[in-house]
Amino acid sequence: MSNNEILQGGELLPLVEDFYTIQGEGFHTGKPAYFIRLGGCDVGCKWCDAKYTWNPKLYPPTNIDIVVRRAVECKAQSIVITGGEPLLYPLEPLTTKLKEQGLQIFLETSGSHPFSGTFDWVCLSPKRKQPPLEEAFGRADELKVIIENEEDFEWAEANAAKVGSNCLLYLQPEWSRSGEMMQSIVEYAKANPKWSISIQSHKFMHIP
Repeated sequence: MSNNEILQGGELLPLVEDFYTIQGEGFHTGKPAYFIRLGGCDVGCKWCDAKYTWNPKLYPPTNIDIVVRRAVECKAQSIVITGGEPLLYPLEPLTTKLKEQGLQIFLETSGSHPFSGTFDWVCLSPKRKQPPLEEAFGRADELKVIIENEEDFEWAEANAAKVGSNCLLYLQPEWSRSGEMMQSIVEYAKANPKWSISIQSHKFMHIP
């Protein structure tokens, strides 16, 4: 039986967790949002702070009607679909049901798999180990590049050259290296003001 058959075309998804919190990164920092985190990732960044999501077999397929019901019961009007890598799965059924409830849908993705679903905002966070597909650059409303070392500025520019002219550009320090890299990021943004800086503010707020 194929993965698509197991997931019934997206009617079931490997749910890690869903919860109400404050968006901590990027353009929507500070916005209350309901997070839907899906399991499974084949990118495998060594500094990932959600490694517990990587193995989808740990998370039995969950009926999306359950997830949608919990989202609707929440006061948030914004939904963040994240992972893991959510584009591993057919997201059209989930996003259709969320849109029927009048909810805004934000996607966080590495862009390494084909798009499915309907989104009001796409945050593309490209990873060297598995770069984005070309279609991802045209879908991105926000490009968020993680900076771990000086070489990552070149990677950031390479990706910025591929997104649309209206895409917002963010540099974000890798959390464990933020002390070493923050000054370089600040100076780079000052010298190249098309970039803004994103900080993982939720970690300062001690929230998920």
